[in-house]
Amino acid sequence: MLLLIQYTLIFASVLLLVALGGCFSEHSGVINLGLEGIMVIGALGGALVMRYLPAGTSAFVIVVCTLLGSVVLGVAYSALLAVASINFKADQTIVGTALNMLGVAMATVIVKAINTAANPDDVSSTIQYVSPKKAFLVNIGGFEFNWFMLIAIAALIFAYVTLYKTKFGLRMMACGEHPQAADSVGINVYKMRWAGVLISGALGGLGGICYILAGVSEWKFENGVAGFGFLALAVMIFGQWKPTRIALAALLFGLFRALSNVYFGFDFLVNLHIPGSVYNMLPYIISLIVLAFTSRQSRAPKAEGIPYEKGQR
Repeated sequence: MLLLIQYTLIFASVLLLVALGGCFSEHSGVINLGLEGIMVIGALGGALVMRYLPAGTSAFVIVVCTLLGSVVLGVAYSALLAVASINFKADQTIVGTALNMLGVAMATVIVKAINTAANPDDVSSTIQYVSPKKAFLVNIGGFEFNWFMLIAIAALIFAYVTLYKTKFGLRMMACGEHPQAADSVGINVYKMRWAGVLISGALGGLGGICYILAGVSEWKFENGVAGFGFLALAVMIFGQWKPTRIALAALLFGLFRALSNVYFGFDFLVNLHIPGSVYNMLPYIISLIVLAFTSRQSRAPKAEGIPYEKGQR
C-alpha cells in the first residue's frame, strides 16, 4: 500500500505539472496539444545535464541544474508553438500535433548522435545519467519522498495565486475569454499569449524530467512519455481549467496509473486476478470515460484556439 501511495503521488505530480502548464496556455487563448513533445524535450534537457555533470557533484547542484535544463529546453521548444500560433496565426491543433511528433524524433536523433560520437558501435536512444535517486529521493521512514512532489505543490500554489490574485493572471485570463475587450483597455494580447505558452513550456519540461526520473536510471527516448501529455490534457479538462480541481483530478488519474506499476501486489491483495495489461490501460480507459461524461459541462476559455486579429471586433 505504501508503494501504491508513493507511485500515485509521483505520477500525480507529473500530471499536475503538465496540466497546469496546459491551463496557463489555454487561459491565454492558445490550445497547447504539444505538451507531449514539450515533455520529451524538457526531459532531454534534464537528462543531458545529469549525464554531463562531473562525478561527485552535490545533490543540491544536481537538482537545481537538472531543473534549469528541463525548464530552458521546455520553454525554448514551446516557443515554436508561440511563433506559429500567435505570430503566424497557424492552426493550433496542427502545430501541437507536429510538435509531439517532432519532439520524440528530435530527442531520439540527438541521443543517438551523442552515443555514436562517444562509441561508434552504440546507436541506441538510451541515455544514462548521474544517480538520480540519490539526488531527487529522500527516504522518510520507508517512504521515498521525491522532490518533484514538493515542486508540484509549489507549482499549484503559484498557478492559483498567479491566475486569481495578480493583475498578470487576470489579464491573461481576459485574453483567453475576450481578447478584443482586453485589447481595448490597453492589454497586449500577443504578449499575454506568449507568456501563457512559455509558462506551459516551463511546467511541461519539468513534468517531462519528473516522468523519466520516476524510479529509473536511464531512459530510451524513442519511447516518448507514454501519452502522459494527453493524459494531462484530460486532467486539465476534467479539472475545468481550475488549479485546485486539476490537482484533485491529477490524484485520481495518478492512482490509476500507479496501479499498473504495483498491480501484482494490488491484485494479490484484492484477489481479482486481472491481467497486468488491463492495469496498464486503466488510465487511458478512465480518461475516455471521464471525458465522455464531463465534456458537455466543460467550460473552456471562450477564445481558446482562435487566432487574435488586432482591430477585429
